[in-house]
Amino acid sequence: MSSDATRVLVIGADAAGMSAAHQALRTAGSHGRSLQVTVVDKGAHTSYSACGIPYWMAGDVESGDELVARTVEQHREAGIEMRLGTEAVAVDVTSRTVTVRGGQDVDEETLEYDELVVATGAPAIVPAWALRPDGTPYVNVGPVKTLDDGAAWESRFEAAGEGAHVVVVGAGYVGVEVAEAALRRGLGVTVVTRGRGLALLEEEMSEKVAIAMCDAGAEVVLGVEVTGLETATGESGGHRATGVRWEGGGRDADLVVLAIGVRPATGFLRDSGLPMGDNGALLPDEHGRVAPGIWAAGDCCEVRRRIDDRTVFRPLGTHANKLGRVLGDNLAGGSLAFPGVVDTSITRFAACGEYLEIARTGLGLEEAQHAGYDAVALVTEGTTASGYMPEAEPISVWVLACRSTRRLLGVQVVGGHGAGKRVDTAAAVLWSEGTVDDLAWMDLAYAPPFSTAWDILQIAARRLAERL
Repeated sequence: MSSDATRVLVIGADAAGMSAAHQALRTAGSHGRSLQVTVVDKGAHTSYSACGIPYWMAGDVESGDELVARTVEQHREAGIEMRLGTEAVAVDVTSRTVTVRGGQDVDEETLEYDELVVATGAPAIVPAWALRPDGTPYVNVGPVKTLDDGAAWESRFEAAGEGAHVVVVGAGYVGVEVAEAALRRGLGVTVVTRGRGLALLEEEMSEKVAIAMCDAGAEVVLGVEVTGLETATGESGGHRATGVRWEGGGRDADLVVLAIGVRPATGFLRDSGLPMGDNGALLPDEHGRVAPGIWAAGDCCEVRRRIDDRTVFRPLGTHANKLGRVLGDNLAGGSLAFPGVVDTSITRFAACGEYLEIARTGLGLEEAQHAGYDAVALVTEGTTASGYMPEAEPISVWVLACRSTRRLLGVQVVGGHGAGKRVDTAAAVLWSEGTVDDLAWMDLAYAPPFSTAWDILQIAARRLAERL
């Protein structure tokens, strides 16, 4: 390595950090520049799909190794120095140094950098009531975020056996996916949340998901705040939770899954003076730059939502990979720009004879009103294929548009096989700032096994257009 190589220090070895590291090396090579790239991460794993962990828990994925896109060895073969088990504890932006610690019994070390990439992600929220008095976890309680979490839950599900009861605290995407996994493994399930299930959806759409979960055999408790755990000491000496308590009730439990949400891992930057949102997420520009010589991407960041030109916290692998590539290119002399998001997401619930695909893009009604739009919404019911075809399954489409400009503002879809990815068509219209009429009249593919002659998405758009 040349002595005049630019020293790039990346904090975080998952999607955003490793995308940035590899892209920086590619772009530097094409520009004839020399980089010395070092990646530090306090964990033991790199480049893995956290989104796949619930499906590992369900038995669809054989092992955590299948969720790893690139191993540590593959990163090193590309010329990247990997330092796992190493935590960044402070950054001095003036001296361009990062203080790291390799473990409890290891002295702190100072690393110098020319360019710093922060890609620390967002660990799961673990409330105080879910921990023992000494701050350590109970043996049967924890989140679903890392490969280590996945391995622990796969083992717990296996050991618990059919008939054991799981309480899932939280009913966002992860909560719904974990409930599916537990039901498919023959476990009893209670889902508890302080608000609505899948609050990113409008109430009339999220209610359909709650009903499907109940029909699959899950107990769904909405609008309550968990207050604590019932606990006991097991025969092996491990401290276990035996139940979950909430305002006005509770449920005995063999296992307790925390799916409450995530929080940006930016505490070590508290005194750095870097711009952050209210929740501590970093605010990179469209090139991934936070400050001179400092870049950021991934779940520790907010992203710009194109529709209302606001930054929002949306920790998704798609954004992490894209912005990681963008900043890696710019760091090494390129000119890529991250154009923002339109808030598109998708999941499913499939257990015990119930099957729903759940997707959304754009704004919700309250968000649109807050952004100043005169918004009008409508729900349309239909089928995923022509009604006379065996493939036809129910589908509900919620469409939101601006009354005065007719601009499409949001679409939500809940339905059977083939329902969810319809949202991508709506996302394309949102991306180009199209109208509800554009969606209604687009030339979409048709054949009876796949849709009706007027696809349900277009029927929904057309009906709302008629109301404007």
